[in-house]
Amino acid sequence: MSIIGWGGSALVVVSLLQTRILRLRLLNLVGCVILVGFNLAIEVWPMVGMNAVLAVINVVHLWRLVRHRHDDAEYAVLEVNSSDAYLGHVLAAHAKDISSFNPDFTSAASQYAFLVQRGERTVGVVLAHDAGEGRAQIDLDYVLPKYRDFTPGEFVYRRSDVFTDHGFHRVIAPSRMRDSGKYLAKVGFHREGPYLVLDLS
Repeated sequence: MSIIGWGGSALVVVSLLQTRILRLRLLNLVGCVILVGFNLAIEVWPMVGMNAVLAVINVVHLWRLVRHRHDDAEYAVLEVNSSDAYLGHVLAAHAKDISSFNPDFTSAASQYAFLVQRGERTVGVVLAHDAGEGRAQIDLDYVLPKYRDFTPGEFVYRRSDVFTDHGFHRVIAPSRMRDSGKYLAKVGFHREGPYLVLDLS
């Protein structure tokens, strides 16, 4: 029986080590539910009450997170100059994480930059350059670890005007983003030869 209690406690501790907020809430919820059952069995009522309340809090937060996951009202896309100081700060602050997913990335070629905001927080960055013939080539689609389960970059692609206003009619995903095919397919990209492309209206 004590193994169950230790297991639930371990899950709660592990949840607090997560960088992704959705994973944190899910693991914390599972840990709390296990501890509710364990403390019910041994009749430790204060712990039953505390973990039951924490489980409800986690359910409420998870509902809010999932509900607004694809809500345009929750996110704003801001176009900034590619030499913007704040953009440079964001890229520098997360350079190690960016390089782990995009080892060949360099912002030198990027002519267009978009910050994805959730309230006052920057949660994602999309950089692109002109590939000619009305095509925008994505150089970087980066999401801060905390929000990686929410794919905020999708809001840049949904708002096609951020590209069409610059005369683009097509967006091309680089080869290193092929592992993100499912995510890109959800926002309208399709495979065309070796590329994943998004046709803009």
